Amino acid sequence: MIDKFSIPCIILSGGKSQRMGEDKSLLPFGSSSSLIEFQYNRLKPYFQNIYISSKLDKFSFLQDKKELIIDENIDIYSPILALQTIIKTLENEKVFIITVDTPFITLEIIEKLINSSNNFDITIAQTSFGTHNLCGVFSKTTLTLIEDMIKSDIHKINYLIKNSRTQNLYFENEEEFLNLNDKAEYKKALKIIN
Repeated sequence: MIDKFSIPCIILSGGKSQRMGEDKSLLPFGSSSSLIEFQYNRLKPYFQNIYISSKLDKFSFLQDKKELIIDENIDIYSPILALQTIIKTLENEKVFIITVDTPFITLEIIEKLINSSNNFDITIAQTSFGTHNLCGVFSKTTLTLIEDMIKSDIHKINYLIKNSRTQNLYFENEEEFLNLNDKAEYKKALKIIN
């Protein structure tokens, strides 16, 4: 029996998947019928609560529809809008955010991000490649800035990160942060998982 994280996990799955050319969250992955199902099943045992953030309900495997957070604004694709809806929807002071297309982020990485997040508004992962802006812990304290950004039509996650008390935690292994943006990265990930 493992101690589950009390902080909720939210898998972001509402992007356009433009570079992939089709909805990457629904692509088959490993022994799962879709990448989103793989991520959900992989992470669920470690969190007391897990949610999927999306523009619409496209997840037939999801038994409990309370685990789905639909963006308030379904016309504009922006992680800032997704964060606003997530933070407003959930009561928690902090949430752990991960994207659907990063299936190799380990439990050790997640644990380090959560355990190091206490005195910060945002705690995100960094590798030699750069920061991984949507892999980390986000606090309710960011909501005012997020709402101001939306009013000002600012949708850059970097803006939120630069204007918050942010901590970047460094991780060595770049491979664990492999991001499935296009067909080549998807094929590479399939080789790893198989």
